[in-house]
Amino acid sequence: MLQVSEKNSQSITNLLNGTVNSIKNVVPLELSLNKPELSGQVLRLEFGVLIGITGDIKGKMVLAGDPSVFGFIGNSMFGMPLEGEMLSSFSGELGNMIAGGLSTNINSEGVKTDITSPTILEGNTTLSGYGKALCLPVTFQEAGSMNIYLLLDS
Repeated sequence: MLQVSEKNSQSITNLLNGTVNSIKNVVPLELSLNKPELSGQVLRLEFGVLIGITGDIKGKMVLAGDPSVFGFIGNSMFGMPLEGEMLSSFSGELGNMIAGGLSTNINSEGVKTDITSPTILEGNTTLSGYGKALCLPVTFQEAGSMNIYLLLDS
């Protein structure tokens, strides 16, 4: 069972709310959210974006999904299909916009954070070495599903 202090609980709530608000502001598609859930100590994915979170909260945000989901979102934002290098570049920028929005949202709650440059994860990727992992499943209308992971260092 996950033990969470009241301060940690508030930080997690701020992270989740800030993430949801950021996604809604960045992605111009109708979306539905599933209940956030704890994830295991090892994260496996085929395609995604990792962005570090520094400051009062330390960890990482990972957007994980099929490349076609990222491509559909890119097409809806820019009106053209994205593939190859353009898809990877867009995916990193999408992660950057969502993480930047998250940082702005929680900074307004008094939680000082900053983000690192995005890292694209392609192929059979395994991530481990974090304290807690929250998974926020998001389904975008017509595009498909994506999992947003908040990997907290403590």
